[in-house]
Amino acid sequence: MKIGEISKPRFEFRSFGQCFCEAHKRMARLSVPVPEKVWERESDEIYIISRKNDINNTKIRNGKMDIKTYVQTVDGLEQWNPLMKGEFPISREVLENEVFPAFMVEMPALTKDVYSYEEFIEMVKANPDLAAVRVHKQRFGYMVNDTICEVGNVLINGAKVVTINSESTEIEDIKKTIADCGLEGVENINYLQAIKRVIGMSDKALANE
Repeated sequence: MKIGEISKPRFEFRSFGQCFCEAHKRMARLSVPVPEKVWERESDEIYIISRKNDINNTKIRNGKMDIKTYVQTVDGLEQWNPLMKGEFPISREVLENEVFPAFMVEMPALTKDVYSYEEFIEMVKANPDLAAVRVHKQRFGYMVNDTICEVGNVLINGAKVVTINSESTEIEDIKKTIADCGLEGVENINYLQAIKRVIGMSDKALANE
């Protein structure tokens, strides 16, 4: 595994809560040196969350839309594949054929050939089953047992949570990392589920709340 390298689809363990302090310490100490560019990264993203959908993960960053789709769970680890990548302004055809079907909601009336980011967000806000959620990420990168790892401070519409993860094409390497970092028994959930819990679209709690 190499950070930033495109490989076959990865499996992922990820959790969200208020504090993973001990696990973070262990992850940092067990990590091999990683490229300086992933020591610390910050980004601002918009996630489009749908009440009707738990299998397509849609986010917008720097004017580009990225949709990943859930493939399978193996040994409690989720595998996701890219579904589409697009950028704004975005065509009616892409909205009709790829974006709104991924949300699994009623299609809005699309009367123009091309839509700006602002126009798209207005359509999202107009749909009671959709939410555009602001997510700020401050991520610290590591590599443990040849798995790509991170701990992140995440603001979800201003509410702070912490995330920790390990991902790889090799399931056994992730399971060893989970054990080594003291994360056995901690719930594995994705950004889609965590955001739904924070904004009240789901009434479940996060880890260690």
